[in-house]
Amino acid sequence: METILEGIRAALDLLWSLDAELIEIVFLSLRVSGLATVAAILIGLPLAVVIALTRFPGRRLLITLLQTSMAVPTVVIGLFIYALLSNRGPLGGLGILYTPTAMVIGQCLLALPIVLSLGVAAVGSLESTVYPTLITLGASRPRAVLTLISEARFGLAACVAMAFARVFSEVGISMMAGGNIRGLTRNITTGIAFETGRGEFALGIALGVILLLVALVTNLAIQLVQSQGRNR
Repeated sequence: METILEGIRAALDLLWSLDAELIEIVFLSLRVSGLATVAAILIGLPLAVVIALTRFPGRRLLITLLQTSMAVPTVVIGLFIYALLSNRGPLGGLGILYTPTAMVIGQCLLALPIVLSLGVAAVGSLESTVYPTLITLGASRPRAVLTLISEARFGLAACVAMAFARVFSEVGISMMAGGNIRGLTRNITTGIAFETGRGEFALGIALGVILLLVALVTNLAIQLVQSQGRNR
């Protein structure tokens, strides 16, 4: 118990003094997870709209697979990225394994099913009512789609927040694709694992506090967006 209390006191000192290594790790986490989320949005949201508005054979199976893939363990995605980018992998020549770029790619793959699944649900909930009404009133298809996206903005915003929360707190991809290299790829979750493993509780606890604060802010944002959507 005394060790834990000492670790908490030291962690508070690090937070109060804005320790340079602590700040570096936090900003790396925010940058990597932010870029991964943006990439997932750019790829996933247009596809989600197409899937929600289009009827094609196997659509229901595709949606089921997307929903199932939301539960894929991060270490499995990390293993896939490692196999893809390692020296013996098909993309090993790029030389990006154990870099923030590899972490962004892996986290994007983690966020993509979330953006697709929840995006389809958000747009699909309005597709059977709003979209036909807009077409009936004479709106062109592109205009109707843009209006539908605008109407679904609260659900889509919650979808984006949930995707960011998922990638920000993962550890398997960051460890396997990034390698936990100090000053280069060590983020909050891998930093917690490393520092705790070598008995340095102060930095680990400080990083844990920041992780919980970011998770809290993200969850509050999700609840705010959802409440605004219900109160429209």
